[in-house]
Amino acid sequence: MTQSASSSFDFDTPVERRNTASLKWDKYKGTDIIPLWVADMDFKAPPAVIEALHHRVEHGVFGYSQPPGDLIDAVLNMLNREHNWQVRPEWIVWLPGLVTGINVACRAVGNPDDAVMTCTPVYPPFLTAPLHAHRELISVPHVDDGVRCTFDFAAMEKAITPDTRMFILCNPQNPTGRSFTLAELRQLADICLKHGIIICSDEIHCGLVLDRNIRHTTLAALDDEIAASTITLLAPSKTYNLPGLGCSLAVIPDKGLRSSFRKAMEGIVPHVNVLGFTAALAAYRDAEDWHLALLDYLRGNRDLVEDFVARTPGVSMHHIEATYLAWIDCRNLSTDNPAAFFEEAGVGLSNGRDFGSEGFVRLNFGCSRSILLAALERMDKAIRSGEHLKNSPEGTLSILPGS
Repeated sequence: MTQSASSSFDFDTPVERRNTASLKWDKYKGTDIIPLWVADMDFKAPPAVIEALHHRVEHGVFGYSQPPGDLIDAVLNMLNREHNWQVRPEWIVWLPGLVTGINVACRAVGNPDDAVMTCTPVYPPFLTAPLHAHRELISVPHVDDGVRCTFDFAAMEKAITPDTRMFILCNPQNPTGRSFTLAELRQLADICLKHGIIICSDEIHCGLVLDRNIRHTTLAALDDEIAASTITLLAPSKTYNLPGLGCSLAVIPDKGLRSSFRKAMEGIVPHVNVLGFTAALAAYRDAEDWHLALLDYLRGNRDLVEDFVARTPGVSMHHIEATYLAWIDCRNLSTDNPAAFFEEAGVGLSNGRDFGSEGFVRLNFGCSRSILLAALERMDKAIRSGEHLKNSPEGTLSILPGS
């Protein structure tokens, strides 16, 4: 599959990111390792965003800034249009990053020595933010029902203590690629409401639902009672590939909870910079055509990764409903550290240990197809060397298109 015929955007041509102070690429500077680890796509930002940034830079003054009224309107319109959520402007708290929001939420809810719960595997800051806030971390593994990863509600109920004050949700889920259903989210919310637990809902990947028959469900939009107990974290950074510009937001309908959140920010959290606001406005208001083309391209990459895993011995994964991240089970490979194994083969992946699950790797397929194919070829060659399979089949099997 090549660039969508309906798209005028080029995702196929690789953008050279070496020697640009890129965290993703400089990790392997001076080596022949393809970086598919941190959740940072290799595509240029939408043209509308680049144009808006050029215009703002030409102004030449980069003083302290506040969110433009047009940006607030764009966010409210997006939430209403895409998520059927009617949000008031005063509910929004602007942040210089989503990880900042997770850490602030842990400080804003409860007291030191209270507990924060989450489910693994999950984005690593979920596992560290409670500890930074002097909270106990309660980690409950997701359950694999053979088709997908979902919540183990019985285990969650059992793990809740009288001191459990918050649950941190990742939806769409990083790293498993799940987009949780209405039924799953309602049951989760019911448990939290019953125990008086605030939910911090990280929905940063909500614009990256790949399955056409699925629509993202915003937890706080389900009803007013749930909304009053929820901190929703959002950002344009993943959908429009703007993570380096540092513009995120929390939507907190409850006035008291919002006040506690703002108080926890005081003296610690800086304001969003002017270029971050500029990029966010252009993304939400003027880049929907680019967004749709991106989703089309990512679907092609997702299908390529899923086909590779399905045809390759020793690895497995579930279908990716959302995000540009593949969660690959490598426990049938005869290696204790699959991330190091693939790194030695020339592909840099995220280590599942950091997400709370040994024996897995996370692969970022938000890149040009030629780079992805090259990485999968290297992984295939490494796996099929034979000695790395616990039950090595005789011979080899060609698994990539055209190979």
